[in-house]
Amino acid sequence: MTLEAKIAAAAVLLERIQDEFSPATLASSLGAEDMVLTDLIARHAPGISVFSLDTGRLNPETYDLLAKVQATYGKTLTIRVFYPQPDTLQAFVEANGINAFYHSVELRKACCAIRKVEPLKRALAGHHAWITGMRRSQSITRADLPLEEWDAEHGLRKFNPLADWSEKEVWDYIRSHGVPYNALHDQHYPSIGCAPCTRAIAVGEDIRAGRWWWEDATTKECGLHVKNIQP
Repeated sequence: MTLEAKIAAAAVLLERIQDEFSPATLASSLGAEDMVLTDLIARHAPGISVFSLDTGRLNPETYDLLAKVQATYGKTLTIRVFYPQPDTLQAFVEANGINAFYHSVELRKACCAIRKVEPLKRALAGHHAWITGMRRSQSITRADLPLEEWDAEHGLRKFNPLADWSEKEVWDYIRSHGVPYNALHDQHYPSIGCAPCTRAIAVGEDIRAGRWWWEDATTKECGLHVKNIQP
């Protein structure tokens, strides 16, 4: 399938989500894939809202992009930002240290639960569907990613419109449509999360190698995308 055909298919799917699953929302990490989806939604399905999670540990470049996204698309789309619960976060840091995530997988996932998973639940509340920018070729944990699934954890439909897109196709879309993107991508950061948990990768490394690089590849998810999902 050509990129043009994939763009058309994604647009049709987004229009269907807007019409059949309202209210629906895009969970944007402000990564390249989510910027493609933000642009597609603005063009084809502006009734779909967009939200992002500010963990409090993002890179300056990510905050710069968030401001640019709000300036570029804010008149067309509803864009919201969700934050961790301050009391819960403070208690975790006081008990475990500011960089507890380096000490064990359990503490890293606990940090992700506070900074990402709990705010995600608040962001999804009241919605009938959520959209992600996940792709099958991103990691071994996403190799079987479907286009559409039932998310039992959150009780709503989950859509992955770019599931079969390649990294090249994502960037071809960004460049041909003038879509804003994170400046860190130009510094060899293909996947960008919190600043302490993200690094640049070397040529030939897996595109998710810069995320939680001290862990085994099979643990490299933050808990946002749980496995209790059904077609």
